[in-house]
Amino acid sequence: MTVLLYLVPSALGLGLLALAGFMWSLRSGQFDDLDGAAHRILNDDDVEKT
Repeated sequence: MTVLLYLVPSALGLGLLALAGFMWSLRSGQFDDLDGAAHRILNDDDVEKT
């Protein structure tokens, strides 16, 4: 039962760390252009021009 004294705070700490990482990624613009990568993969840049 005393292991809960270690597990609960560590789980809360990891959750807050994940939340902080997610908030950082939002503020740094990681999710600004979600459709750009989907459209870029459809462009065929390897086509030879004749």
